[in-house]
Order: sequence, then structure tokens, then C-alpha cells
Amino acid sequence: MDNLSAVLYGKADLRLEQREIPVAKKGELLIRVHTVAICGSDVHYLVKGSIGPFAVRDPMVIGHETSGTVEAVGEGVEGFAPGDRVAIESGIPCRVCFQCKSGSYNLCPDVHYFATPPVHGTITRYIAHPADFCFKLPPSISYDEGALLEPLSVGIHACNRAGVTVGQKVLVLGAGPIGILNALVALARGVSTVVITDINEERLATAKECGVHHTVNVKGLSPAEAREQVLAALGKEPDVAIDCTGLGSSIETAITTVRAGGVVTIVGIASDRCDLPMVAATVREVDVRGVLRYKNCYPTAVELVASKKIDLSKLTRAHYPLEQTVEAFERTQKGDVVKVFVRCDDSS
Repeated sequence: MDNLSAVLYGKADLRLEQREIPVAKKGELLIRVHTVAICGSDVHYLVKGSIGPFAVRDPMVIGHETSGTVEAVGEGVEGFAPGDRVAIESGIPCRVCFQCKSGSYNLCPDVHYFATPPVHGTITRYIAHPADFCFKLPPSISYDEGALLEPLSVGIHACNRAGVTVGQKVLVLGAGPIGILNALVALARGVSTVVITDINEERLATAKECGVHHTVNVKGLSPAEAREQVLAALGKEPDVAIDCTGLGSSIETAITTVRAGGVVTIVGIASDRCDLPMVAATVREVDVRGVLRYKNCYPTAVELVASKKIDLSKLTRAHYPLEQTVEAFERTQKGDVVKVFVRCDDSS
């Protein structure tokens, strides 16, 4: 049987090769991968060879935003059958540490997360995965949308961390896929206004098409100038700012723009360190909160998309077969669409 896989050997070294098909162990599903959406972190590993302390030292299958079809059911698994369409949560926590038992399994120090060295990812024909981290897709959710439930879950968790709720004004910094999905989650929660910033007019236009109320191009602007543009669009200081860039200048804009007593969540990671205006945060009691992936968000993501409270149809996209994964990554770096998908199931 064919188990063609996209394997990253190191910086700028992505190869296609056959790997052994896994077996579904007790509590697992064997899944025929259908669609994988390429994430910015996947590109970062390809271009840089590492993200922070995680470096590609051994060959690693790339990809983690995944949907597929159940091929076989392992011992002890109930509620799944061959042919079920599923979205696949990317991390497997240890389940026994303090963080897991307290519900914050995203903070588990021993989590095995797809395509985070040395853990293999999902741009491959087949994977085996714990059934309790697989979620059935209703007929109304496509494989593309199933793959997008992973980054959508990041947006849900970020909005949870920020306490986003009805009637608020929200600033999202960065109109890439994660930024737009954060904005969509905020809109689905009934906020009054969302403004999003970026330096790319095409991305800002896509955000506007998706329902974001205001866009601000911050190219060449200082944090102070960006703040004035945001305030002009909102009419007042936002209650929440969600930074999806990780850039020091963007985080400074978030901290200095949000209202006193407001919340800034940091989703994007660009570097290990950056200078921040801590006096502005401290004297105005701005809460700065980190965001790591997500926890218990997939069921909510499924409901939001299935109920059409979040419409993913306007996110521009491109599709490539598994055999053209290298070209798919090149297309992602071009940045002319929001998401590039790799179709791994050659039978569909």
C-alpha cells in the first residue's frame, strides 16, 4: 500500500518518500489523511530549520492542520467506524501531569504535537491517532473546513483567554490566517466592532470580505501612529487587543491602544525577546496574556462552522496533491491566498 509522505530533513530540504503504514493500537484510529492545510509554522521549519528550541535534527513528516477518514478502529474504541470523516486535534498530552489533570493539557510538558520536532506530522497518506482527539465532521463541514478547525481552535482559545464577549470593541493585529480566524471568532461572540491591522492590502481586503468592520494598513507607521489610526476607526479604545504577529512594534501598539484595565493576548511568536512598554501596561493595569495552541476547543469549532456562525468560504485557498507538496509550500510563501491545502487521499 502507498504511504507517500512529505519528510523534512532540515532547512530547505523537503523530500517525498514512502514510509511504513502505521497500525491502530488500543484506543487509536487508523486515519486515511484527506486534507492538510499548511501553517506558517510549517513554513518556518522549512525555511529556518527550527522554531525557538525546536530544531529539525532528524527527518520529520511535516504538517498538522488535518482532516481525514477513519480506515480502521483500534481495540477499545467506541463511537467510530470505518468511513467516518474526522478532524484531528494535533497534540497528544500525557494525561497524567498536573496540567493535564487540571484541564490545561495544552501546557503539558510532555505533549507530542504534530510536526514539532521530533514528532512526525500529517502530510502523509495514513496516520494512527488517539480516538479521543478525533472529532466527527457533520455532512455540512468539508474536508477543507475540517482541516481549518485546527487554526480556528487557536482563535477560540485566544478569545477565551482574552474574555471576548458581547458588545466589546476588539483590535486584532495581523490579518494572516490566524488573525482573520480570531476576528471571526470575536464576531461570532457578538462583539460590537472589530478592527484588524496589517501591512498587506490583499489580506486586509480578505478580512473585510469576511465581515471585519474596519481595516488599518500600518505599513511604515510607528506604534503611536498606528494607535491613532485604530482609534480613528473604532471611535474609542478597544477592550481587547489580540496580537497575531509576535512583533515587538505590534505588541507595543496593542498595549498602548487597549483601554485601561483591558486585555492583550499574544498569539504570534516572532522572536525569543522583544522590548515592550511595561510602564504603559503597568500603570494602566493592562493584562498581557500568553496563548499556547488551544484546549477543549474542537467541539466548539465544529459547532461554529456547522451552524454557519462562522463562514470559512471567503478565505481564499489553493489546492495541491501530495505529490506536489514542495510546490504547495512555494505557493504558501508567495502569500497570494490565505490557505494552501495538500490533498493526501489519492482515491478522492
